[in-house]
Amino acid sequence: MVPNGYLQDITSHEFRGAARMTRFSIFNLATHALKGHRDWRPTWRDSAPAEGYDIVIVGGGGHGLATAYYLAKVHGIRRVAVVERGWIGGGNAGRNTTIIRSNYGLPGNEPFYEFSMKLWEGLEQDLNYNVMVSQRGILNLYHSDAQRDAFARRGNAMLLHGAGAELLDRDAVRKMAPFLNFDSARFPIMGGLLHRRGGTARHDAVVWGYARGASDFGVDIIQNCEVKGFLRDASGAVTGVETTRGAIRANKVGLSVAGHSSAVAAMAGLRLPIESHVLQAFVTEGLKPVIPGVITFGAGHFYISQSDKGGLVFGGDIDGYNTYAQRGNMPVVEDVCEGGMAIMPMIGRARLLRSWGGVVDMSMDGSPIIDRTPVEGLYLNGGWCYGGFKATPAAGRCFAHLLATGAPHDTAAAYRFDRFERGHLIDEKGAGAQPNLH
Repeated sequence: MVPNGYLQDITSHEFRGAARMTRFSIFNLATHALKGHRDWRPTWRDSAPAEGYDIVIVGGGGHGLATAYYLAKVHGIRRVAVVERGWIGGGNAGRNTTIIRSNYGLPGNEPFYEFSMKLWEGLEQDLNYNVMVSQRGILNLYHSDAQRDAFARRGNAMLLHGAGAELLDRDAVRKMAPFLNFDSARFPIMGGLLHRRGGTARHDAVVWGYARGASDFGVDIIQNCEVKGFLRDASGAVTGVETTRGAIRANKVGLSVAGHSSAVAAMAGLRLPIESHVLQAFVTEGLKPVIPGVITFGAGHFYISQSDKGGLVFGGDIDGYNTYAQRGNMPVVEDVCEGGMAIMPMIGRARLLRSWGGVVDMSMDGSPIIDRTPVEGLYLNGGWCYGGFKATPAAGRCFAHLLATGAPHDTAAAYRFDRFERGHLIDEKGAGAQPNLH
């Protein structure tokens, strides 16, 4: 039995130590700032490619880095390389609206996204890195009796899987967000489905945290290394990648390249059930706190939150044409702004700071694919549609499991290629708009 006084001494000692560390951190930060932000220690190793690895991950976004991290940490596979054609986090990882949630309704999706939410909730402790997870809640508005009933069904599915859900009436929504347009003739707000554990995370920090964690385990992160083709053996199996920095051999290759999945897979002779579209997002000037969490406009597919710097971050539907360009067009800009004005007229007074576009890989049913491809040695993590960022931890964990064991993770068992052939689609209407694939 340790005396109480000893425990108090330990506590006070730790407190004094924490205070000293805080003073040191502030001094260190100020010192680097006065040096013009030079001489910072790199967060991860910028590696040169080795001749070969056990596994090569193509794509240095959140999914690719998370996959490498979990391969090393969970499965003990550390001869891993992540190859990225540009810089780490330069693609969709830095071009989204940072929303995390597990408010899905179908059996194939809700367990997966709830698994991801649990990983989000422990991610900062796991990585020892501040990824700024903010569980401010997500409120999905409903505008009709039919939409209320659909939200009630989805909420019940969320409750069954432990995600938590509350069906709010009009007065409860008004108490949370009195600035909404409750009396719109076209879209009267009747209530909402509240997912309190949802919220946002800092997209850049997520990438940096996974990159540092993977690098510390010995994973090689290779930037400015574009894949131009695949190495194949006599049987046609993939044995590595041809890149702008030379050939890199691997026992297995995993594709995690979001909107460029179809283009990269085509180099191996694969035609994927995926289309690429641009999804635009916007941010306004910094404002005082006004949006309590994330609010979505179900009838108009508009979603909005407020960043830590005060900007209103919002988006809507995908552009209706196929493209690999990271920019959008004016008709969609107008449509998104109309959606915002329909439920939140005050947004019209905010000045738009900037907009951007991410290239999303839209599957036929709006749900992802985590599976081995018909080409031996080649595996795919793609088709994420609107769900890519929020899926980052679980997608990495499940893809790592598939690459390490050859079998799908229990939580991602529904995300197989053959579901389209078998007719077992996961057509999740709550996931967002889908392209018209034929």
